[in-house]
This record gives sequence, structure tokens and C-alpha cells, in this order.
Amino acid sequence: MWLKPEEVLLKNALKLWLMERSNDYFVLQRRRGYGEEGGGGLTGLLVGTLDSVLDSTAKVAPFRILHQTPDSQVYWSIACGANREEITKHWDWLEENIMKTLSVFDSNEDITNFVQGKIRGLIAEEGKHSFAKEDDPEKFREALLKFEKCFGLPEQEKLVTYYSCSYWKGRVPCQGWLYLSTNFLSFYSFLLGSEIKLVISWDAVSKLEKASNVILTESIHVCSQGENHYFSMFLHINQTYLLMEQLANYAIKRLFDKETFDNDPILDDPLQITKRGLENRAHSEQFIAFYRLPKEETLEEVHECFLWVPFSHFNTYGKMCISENYICFASQDGNLCSVIIPLREVLAIDKTNDSSKSVVISIKGKTAFRFTEVNDLEQLVTKLRLRCGAASTRYHDISTEVAISSDSSGPSDNLEEQSMTCQKECSKTVNTEALMRVFHPQNLETLNSKMLKEKMKEQSWNILFAECGRGVSMFRTKKTRDLVVRGIPETLRGELWMLFSGAVNDMATNPGYYAEVVEQSLGTSNLATEEIERDLRRSLPEHPAFQSDTGISALRRVLTAYAYRNPKIGYCQAMNILTSVLLLYAKEEEAFWLLVAVCERMLPDYFNRRIIGALVDQAVFEELIRDHLPQLTEHMADMTFFSSVSLSWFLTLFISVLPIESAVNVVDCFFYDGIKAILQLGLAILDYNLDKLLTCKDDAEAVTALNRFFDNVTNKDSPLPSSVQQGSNMSDEKSSHIRVDITDLIRESNEKYGNIRYEDIYSMRCRNRLYVIQTLEETTKQNVLRVVSQDVKLSLHELDELYVIFKKELFLSCYWCLNCPVLKYHDPSLPYLEQYQIDCQQFRVLYHFLSPWAHSANRDSLALWTFRLLDENSDCLINFKEFSSVIDIMYNGSFTEKLKLLFKLHIPPAYTDVKSQDPSKGDELSKEELLHFSQLHVSRPANEKEAESVKNSPEKGKGKVDIQTYLNQWQEELFKKEENIKNLPRMNQSQFIQFSKTLYNLFHGDPEEESLYQAIAVVTSLLLKMEEVGRKLHSPMSSAKGFSGTVCASRGPSEGTTENHLREKDPSSPKQEPQWSFAFEQILASLLNEPALVKFFEKPVDVKPRLENAKTSQLRSRTKI
Repeated sequence: MWLKPEEVLLKNALKLWLMERSNDYFVLQRRRGYGEEGGGGLTGLLVGTLDSVLDSTAKVAPFRILHQTPDSQVYWSIACGANREEITKHWDWLEENIMKTLSVFDSNEDITNFVQGKIRGLIAEEGKHSFAKEDDPEKFREALLKFEKCFGLPEQEKLVTYYSCSYWKGRVPCQGWLYLSTNFLSFYSFLLGSEIKLVISWDAVSKLEKASNVILTESIHVCSQGENHYFSMFLHINQTYLLMEQLANYAIKRLFDKETFDNDPILDDPLQITKRGLENRAHSEQFIAFYRLPKEETLEEVHECFLWVPFSHFNTYGKMCISENYICFASQDGNLCSVIIPLREVLAIDKTNDSSKSVVISIKGKTAFRFTEVNDLEQLVTKLRLRCGAASTRYHDISTEVAISSDSSGPSDNLEEQSMTCQKECSKTVNTEALMRVFHPQNLETLNSKMLKEKMKEQSWNILFAECGRGVSMFRTKKTRDLVVRGIPETLRGELWMLFSGAVNDMATNPGYYAEVVEQSLGTSNLATEEIERDLRRSLPEHPAFQSDTGISALRRVLTAYAYRNPKIGYCQAMNILTSVLLLYAKEEEAFWLLVAVCERMLPDYFNRRIIGALVDQAVFEELIRDHLPQLTEHMADMTFFSSVSLSWFLTLFISVLPIESAVNVVDCFFYDGIKAILQLGLAILDYNLDKLLTCKDDAEAVTALNRFFDNVTNKDSPLPSSVQQGSNMSDEKSSHIRVDITDLIRESNEKYGNIRYEDIYSMRCRNRLYVIQTLEETTKQNVLRVVSQDVKLSLHELDELYVIFKKELFLSCYWCLNCPVLKYHDPSLPYLEQYQIDCQQFRVLYHFLSPWAHSANRDSLALWTFRLLDENSDCLINFKEFSSVIDIMYNGSFTEKLKLLFKLHIPPAYTDVKSQDPSKGDELSKEELLHFSQLHVSRPANEKEAESVKNSPEKGKGKVDIQTYLNQWQEELFKKEENIKNLPRMNQSQFIQFSKTLYNLFHGDPEEESLYQAIAVVTSLLLKMEEVGRKLHSPMSSAKGFSGTVCASRGPSEGTTENHLREKDPSSPKQEPQWSFAFEQILASLLNEPALVKFFEKPVDVKPRLENAKTSQLRSRTKI
């Protein structure tokens, strides 16, 4: 590797380096201790230790080249190398391209300048693409060299970053280097002859957390496959942890979680992942979640500054965050003040002439925001003006210019005007009023105490609007939160839900979208629409709005439109309950965008087949219980109780457990605070019932106690009619249980647990996502093993190891592959056995590692035929059950079972004539040839295959289970088990010749090789004589017809060249006569007469050494070392 020229004082390095070559201008040196017997003694050990700990890898590479000029004491390092071949290549290049040119220069200074310029040019050319994005390209090149030298991973493995740290081996810290790459966490240390090399794949990490104890003040704990690893002594531990978290989650999403892996260009291409890119991505995700912005936004700039708060008459300090379409601000204390300014609303951006470095942003509605003490003011103003110009052009068609007026309700009216066009288009089908206004209009003539309280709430909000503004750019302060906790008035609920959830931005930037989707989705019929129809009447059935066609039709349209928009989610139970509540308070189009905000941003991954998001938040909830309610944790032996109880809390935002009049107050808080509100309320409920829960003897008693509590939660200020209120029926009854007002409960949850930060929840979600997905993977594995273990003789431990190797091979195939087809095969929604399947190339690798017959010269052909035999449905993929069944026969099968397997490998559909295009490779097949031969029998038209696969699939129509098909498949499997050897087709001449060759190859290298060869010769001769006798007993015509029928039935190809070759050698081979064929019983009977053959196949073979070898060799087989 060429290095940026640096001065080296040679006299200080004499003890560490040895001269290998030299000329007038260059010196090639070798590091002491490298390449010497015994490691160079004590000096070599000390040098090796220094090399491991030193920061600069250029100084510790085993070879280097220095530039010198005659009569100069100063040398310049210009190249280093990990091995002699690399450094010799550099030396030869210098001699051929540089040495001849140097003689023309007059002065030493000119020579040095020329050499330095040439080397810098080489480095610039070499690193033009690879290191341009790194902070310090030169240092990164050096680290990359050491990374490649230590671990020898494939060149495609992208090093993201590296850190100096300590790895704790027991109670001893080992100082070394931690390397974070796209697929692996790697650590290397060399101290006084003791080398530690650790490579952990990210997909094997089940726990990643920051830890601290008496010995380690702060460390990073990594748990992989049951082993715990601790790393400490980081210079910037938070930055390191953030990157590790990002890389682990990227790997988990890419390999395990196909449902939620977005087609992100950064994540799609592992080679494009950089440290800076991952950090930016993490910050963007937090930014979007905090401000509830569309997923497409990315955080581009952050400026620390002050914002003038007019109603409080002071400047608040915080951060201005800028994305492509939004300017956002949050004060240092997030609860104090925050603002979101869409660029589509901006009218002007001006800077003041004073020294305060101020920028004033004016928006529609006669409102202006003044930011002061802004760094890089000129540049920022120029950028914002350009963006505002682009935004105004982009949204010109959808924004209605309104005259600036002092009316505080301007922005919200403007929003209504924006969507007026689309509402007119679909007014025939889409409701333009919230259902609550249609079915419960407020009658001013019959005002009661509850209605008066409601009007007082409205007045409080109007005062807030007058102070803080109204609409998307209003100031959000502590007062806003206090009013939300008290409950949003019925008339403002829809507007404020849209505002706080960010759905207002989605709707404003997509005018007419909902009407289009409704029109396109109406009349569609699929699994989602069938489930929607089934659940329509179960959504708030006690409410009059959903006892009429008006409400039911609106609910149908919203759910069907969303299923059409997002087929990955489609429809999930609990969406109907949530949507019915949204429709009560929001217009139909608004309810649709609120549902989009909930499903795609606020509750990510909740509404899919595996409800991963809900499981992750339940794990976060358990963690918070351990932190805040330790006495409850001690009492409950099993924390899974909280998961089972709280699942409906998270999925329905408490709507399914609380009376509707109380639940809507929870939804208010959810749209303002996100999942934080649900977690806080969950803790408050457990805290309120703590004494009762501590006296409960079992889970059933605890569930009963919580259900009674929910039944007694009321909302004394709810203006809903008593006929609609679900809690009102019990309110008149005398009850020993104390009633709890929802407002008091929410206020208590904020007071006690309001200190839980958004950043902590984000971090806990990331951390627990690893644990949840790995737990689901473990469940999949256990289910697969339980099914497979019934049909094989391998022990559970052996099956477990085999499964790990099987899955690892699948992942290794797509670590360094862009748009890997393997990832397309993996579908978590499929039955357990079908979730992971391998193709022929992956099977060949595993066959070489695991098969006791892998020493055979034609092992590639055997692997191919075995794969074709197992691939019964001709989709060029096999699952673990099929894979383990053949491994089990090879190791634990009887003589007859092993022979039957070999027999079936040499007849169709498994057998095909295999000839390598490159004769020099012998029987070895290239990857392309292997895949070609594996697909030979898949020659039907694609549409026919798809039709048959749908027909045979138990999951017709995206997950609808066809029980009859399952029963048919089960019956077929039972028939296969009872397969009689008499049912096997006969083996023709060319197939038998190949069968004999395979047996010869299997015997090669065996201690009894000679006797086995003789035995197979005897068997072959005997079978040929038997066939000849049989043919004489029958007429030639019938014999020919019989054989012809056999060939036609089996579609066996003829191997002419080999056949002629054997005929010449074997005098017993008939000439110019019909081909002969053999039944399996004939071959079996003949082989049973040879004790040597029987002994060979019945000899016990231990699978454990093969499994151990496969585990250690899987990764090494792909590395350069």
C-alpha cells in the first residue's frame, strides 16, 4: 500500500527494522520478528506487542519502503506491505518506473519532490472512490490494511470504522483494536506473544447494551450465541455504541425482517455504508420521530441558536434542525418550546442588519419567527431562500394563497381549502364530516354542566391559539401539554390530532390522493378485504355511528384504501378499532392520513404478520417496569405476564380495555407524545394497582384485578350521551371499587414518569429489537427441530448444530451480494419449514463440508444429483427438513437405505448427464454449470409453474389456509414413507455405468480399497450375466420393447462415450444388442453377497467432527487466508 510520504529518522528505528534491499534512492525493510523462527525471540515479542497497540498501522506493517537521497540523514516512508509479495510488487514498480527518471535531476531536493508528487498521485488515483467519504483517508487506508491482514475477510467486506479499546477476557483487559464492518464485529490484540482474534457476525448478536459495574465503569456488552463479550476504554463510547447499534439493526433488518426492510439505497448496497452515513441516518430517524415528519425527510443541518418567544417575551436557547421541506426548533428543554415550519408555508426569509446574527422567517397567517445568534448566517439564509423557492414552486398547485389577516384560524381554514377540490371529486362516496358531528351534534339550547365544561375547554384552547398561533406552525409549550392532558374538546379533536401526529403534512402534500385510492380500491377482492368485511360490524358496535351504513361504509373505505396503499401491511386486527375512533372525530380523508401516520411512523411494524413493533415496545415496557417498579418485578416470577396483558394496550392504544369516553383522552396524549404516553400510562396503571398485584397468587388473579380497574375508569367531563358511554352503565350501581378519573390517571402518569426521554425510548427500541427478532428466530428454529426430529435419527443437539450451519451458509451467500436472491426467498410469514431455503450452489458447499461421501472424485455431480432428488417441487430450492433427511441417511441409514439413496441418485429425476465445459477441471463444476444442471428439469412455462405452485400451496391468496391441501400433502408424505423398493424404476445401461463409477470413487482411499474394488467387479459381472440370461429367456422384440419403455418412463440420457469405453474393456458387454437394465432388488441382492461392501456401508460414521469442521470452515472458506 502506498503511503503519504512522512519523515522517518532511521537511527531511531534500527532496532525494530532489518534491511532487505537497497539502492541509491530506496530502502526495503522488514519488521524485526516477522518471518523469523521462534518469532525473533524477546525482541520480536516486544515489537509484536507494540505493533498491536500503536495507533499508526503504517508503522507496524511487516514490510516498508523508504525513500532516501545520497548524503541525507532524512528518510521518507512511501509504502508498506502486509506480505513479501505485496512489497516486492511495489519495489519492482519503483525500479521500472522511477529509477531511470531520477538520474536526470540535478539536486536531491528535486528528486525528493518528484518522488513525493508521484506517490501522492498514486494514492489519489487508488483512493478516488474508496476513501473519499472518510474523515481521514490516510489513516483509514492504514486501518483497512491491518483489518485485511488480521482477518482476511473477502475484499467486498466493507470496513466502516475502527476504535482502540480493551476486550475483557475473564478479569484481564486486553488492549487492541475493534473493527466495525458491514457484516462483522472484529477485535484483534497481540500482547507479548498472546494473540486474541474475535469475529462476530452482526446477525448473531442478540443483545447489545452499554453496561457498568465495579470493575468496568462504562463498557459495551455484546451477547452472541450465548457468549458474553465486554469492550471498554473507548474514547467516545456513545459514538461507538450508536454505530454498533446501527450496524446490528441493519444486518437484522436485511437478513431476518424482510417485511420492514425498506428499499433504502444506502442499506440496499452494503458497499455504500459509511460511518458518517450511519450516524446521519440515526440522527435523521430521531429527528423524524420527534417532530412527526414524513419518512422521506432527512436531517441536513443543525444550528444552535435562540428563538424569540413573543407571548413569554424572552429568547429560548435550542437547536434549529433543517430538512429538505421543514425548519424545526426545540428548546434545550424539549418541554419548554418547539416549533415546526413547513417551507410550503414560508412567505419570506430576511436577515437583520444588527449584530445579533438574526434571521426572520415570515409565514402565511401574519406570523413571523425570529432566530438569533445563528452561525453561518449568510450561507444559511441563501440556502433557505433557495429551498423556499423550490418548495413554493412544488406546492404552487396545491397551496391556496390567502390574504394575510389577523384571524387566528387562518391556517386551519387554509388546510380545508387545500383539500376542497379532492373532496368535491369524491363527495358522492366520501364523508366530509366527522361522524360525531353527524350523530351527536351539540345543541346549544340544552347546555348541561358537562357541556359548559366542554365550552370552557374550547375557550382555553382559543386563548392558547391567540398566544401561540394555530395550525402546523404553532408554538408547542408546556401549556399545550397541560391542555392535552385535560382532554381535547370534541370539536377540536380531529384538527389537533392531525396537527400533533404530522398527518396534516401528509395530507397537504398529497392532495386528491385519498380520492384516487378509494376509487382504485373499490371493488377489489382479496384476503385483506375479506377480513375487513368480517370485522366491520365488530368495530364499536355499541355506537350508533357504526350501527348505520354511513359509519360502516366510511370505515370500509378507509381500511380498504389503506390496504390498497400498503399491501405489505394490508389489514391487521386492531386497525378496525383504531380507525372507527378516528372516524368519530376526524373527516374521512383525515382519518385515512391519521391511520397512515399511526401505522407507518408512530407505531412502526405494529401492524404486520409478526407484530414486531408491538413486541419491541412490550420489551421496552418490561425494561421500564424493572427500572421504576422493582418490587413488582421481584414478585412476578415470569415477566411474560406483562407482555400478554399489555399487548392489547399497545395495539389499540387502550381503546379495547377502557370505556370509549376515557380511551379518547389516551389517544389525545398519544398523538401529542407518541408511544411515550402509552408507556407512561401503563406504568401508572401498574403503580396504581401495585398493592393488589403484590397480593395476587397467580396470573389469572392479576388479570382479573386489572380488568376490574379498567371497568372503574371514568371520564366525568365527557359530553358523550349516556347511551354511548361504556362506563355509564356501571356508574349508577353501588360498587365497592373506587372510581378513577382518566384525567387524574393521565396527569399522575405525567408527574411520575414524565422524565422518560424520547432519546431513551428510541435507544431502548433499537436495543430490544435485536432481542425480539432473535427470540422469534429461536422460536422458528425450535419448531423446525421439533418437526424434523420425528423423522431422523440425528440427536437434537446434532440437528441444532446442523440448522445453525444451514442458516449460516444461507446468510454467508448474501453478505457480499447486492440484491441477493436469497433474501427474496426468506419470508417470515411462511410456515416455519419454508422460511429458510437454499439453492444448489449453497447445497454443494454444505455437501462438501458435511457429507461422508464428499471425498469422492465426482462429489460435485453427487451434490447436484442429491439436490435434484430433494427438489421435488422443481423450484430449485430445498428446505432444512429435506436437507437433514439426506444427511441423516448418509450417517445413520441402514445398508439398504444408503444403497437406495445412491440408486435414486443415478436415475431420473435426480440423474442428469454432467459434463464440465473445462476438461482441465475434471469432475469439478463451476457455479454457472451447477445452477444450469440443477434447473434442467424445470422447463415448464413460468405461468404454468406459478399456477401449479398456487394450486399446491396451502396458503392460497396471500395467507388464506387451505386445510384440504394440507391434508393431501400430509397423505402424500405418509405414502412416501411407505415407498416400496419394488416401485423404483429400473436403471438403464449408462446409469448403471455411472453408478459403478460412483461406487469406485467412494471406495478410493479406504483401507479396504482393494477388496472393495474386487467386490464391485464381482457384483458388476454377476449382474451382467443375470441380465444376459434374462434376455435369452425372452424374445428379442419383447426385451427391446421392455427396455425402451423403461427408458421412456425414466427419461434417462445415454452416456455414449463412457458406455463405448466400458464395452471395449468389458468382453461381456453385448454388442449391437438392445441395452440392458437392472431393478433395485437385483443390485441390492448382488451387493448383499459381498461382505466387504456391506461392512463399508454399515460402518458407523460420527457426524460430530464434520459439524465442528463445518462451523470453523464456513467463513474461512470464503476468506483470503
